[in-house]
Amino acid sequence: MGQKINPLGFRLGTTQSHHSIWFAQPKKYSEGLEEDKKIRDCIKNYVQKNIRISSGMEGIARIEIQKRIDLIQIIIYMGFPKLLIEDKPRRVEELQMNVQKELNCVNRKLNIAITRISNPYGHPNILAEFIAGQLKNRVSFRKAMKKAIELTEQANTKGIQVQIAGRIDGKEIARVEWIREGRVPLQTIEAKIDYCAYTVRTIYGVLGIKIWIFVDEE
Repeated sequence: MGQKINPLGFRLGTTQSHHSIWFAQPKKYSEGLEEDKKIRDCIKNYVQKNIRISSGMEGIARIEIQKRIDLIQIIIYMGFPKLLIEDKPRRVEELQMNVQKELNCVNRKLNIAITRISNPYGHPNILAEFIAGQLKNRVSFRKAMKKAIELTEQANTKGIQVQIAGRIDGKEIARVEWIREGRVPLQTIEAKIDYCAYTVRTIYGVLGIKIWIFVDEE
């Protein structure tokens, strides 16, 4: 029996750290979690609406949230930050206003910082967005997968596995297709593995993209 587990949760505390850092009493925990989701959705929606690269990618790798009593610090890791930074002060301020409105946090300060990632295509979220864009443009799924793997090879990763599930190419029956290049040791806790699951809406229905990237061994 293959018992699948999320590779990030599996490695928490060894090679993986939390994307949200805050403390709450058990009764207040769900509120904090909901708040995090609102913040992340709000940022993604803003970036989606206001920024369009030619390939239709947002380029957000991950959003880290740190909460203190009187401050919420948000760090956005982007592969192509110049999209947000072109007229930086205005864009970031507008984004800050949007998030504040969404949370209606009166007694807490909000601080948003943008950090650039050196190898955007070595990050599964950005790769998944790239594949999603290709699939929406009716590129064959094998071509999209191979192109994604070529892009990661430039980012010096040790291995990658890409999986697409659903009605691929509009076929009647849903199926799962995957491709692997290099090593992806999912059982080894010491191995640093980056993972993401991404859904893409096509005219045939929803496809699920999963990407595992083996970064390096500790």
